[in-house]
Amino acid sequence: MTTRPIDLVLSGGGIRAMVFHLGVMKALAEAGRLENVLRISSVSGGSLITGLVVHRSGMQWPSSERFLTEVYPTIRGELTSRSLQWDALRELCRPTNLRFLLSRSNLLASALRRRWAISQRLADLPQSPDWSINGTNAENGRRFRFKRADLGDYLTGYAPSGNFPLASAMAVSAAFPGGFGPLRLRVDRFKWRRRARWDDPKEDAVDVQPLRALHLYDGGVYDNLGLEPFFDAGRGVAKTVNGHFILVSDAGRPLDMGFSKYSLNPFRIKRVADIMSDQSHALRVRTFHHYLSSDATRGGMIYIGDPAGDDDVDRREASFVATFPTSLLKLSASDFDRVANHGRALTRLLPPHVQSDLCGPTQIATLMAD
Repeated sequence: MTTRPIDLVLSGGGIRAMVFHLGVMKALAEAGRLENVLRISSVSGGSLITGLVVHRSGMQWPSSERFLTEVYPTIRGELTSRSLQWDALRELCRPTNLRFLLSRSNLLASALRRRWAISQRLADLPQSPDWSINGTNAENGRRFRFKRADLGDYLTGYAPSGNFPLASAMAVSAAFPGGFGPLRLRVDRFKWRRRARWDDPKEDAVDVQPLRALHLYDGGVYDNLGLEPFFDAGRGVAKTVNGHFILVSDAGRPLDMGFSKYSLNPFRIKRVADIMSDQSHALRVRTFHHYLSSDATRGGMIYIGDPAGDDDVDRREASFVATFPTSLLKLSASDFDRVANHGRALTRLLPPHVQSDLCGPTQIATLMAD
């Protein structure tokens, strides 16, 4: 069986993305491949589910067996019995949290700490996989990422993560404008260093002092795929270590067709923003597909809107899952299973050459069997 390392990319998309990605992980675990995930890049729902998986595994990346027997059933029970969204709003009952009424990502972070017991720091994350939790810096429009050792972006600079809460990093990544809003980050609590140019050697970095505070939004505002840490779309080349397989799980909701907003409807502005976001997403996808077209063994892409079969039932199921609401509300058990099973099924339907890279020839039959 091949031991090729996997760089796993988990997109945004709220609870829909969380559960879809969990189904993708389940397919990998069934093939005994979770152990080969060495790097993860995540956005929004992808960050929330990765944090839950690591937390429910005792701050370790789970083995395939442990994921299937312990982690998956536990998270299924949690997401079908509790709502992250309502838990966050309940944090307003604490008088000290009223100041976060207009910056509700702080409330989500508080809910993750108090109600979901995610009290660890970034420094408590395992060394492997190397996990990049991606947000968007509203001050400069760049990708702001959190990792085990440091946090920042190339314009602001980078600072040791120290005691920064894992829950806050997860909440930043899910800080969707209009839904939860930004998380406010006090910069005076960190020691920042910045290079004059992003590709300068690390030893050339100098001390800097950013603005008084940063406001950090959902990573999906910048890149809802979460692909940038592993792939340079401008040059069309991978940033990964040679031999790594880039596996992208895209659970973004497709752009709704039609436009029937009357002239004074404020949702016209949202529609324009959605179109711009969709085009940005499409350009990243096309560039990555072009990269794979020259060497199909470099990676694979799982898209939530693809049917798992050719009949009308499969197409209706794909439409149901792809257009599932982008919220953080709890799911019914049946909806959870439909979304997760769709992610699992699509992963099991990867092309044969991709399955061979992921699973090895002896595992292909197991992956394809029901």
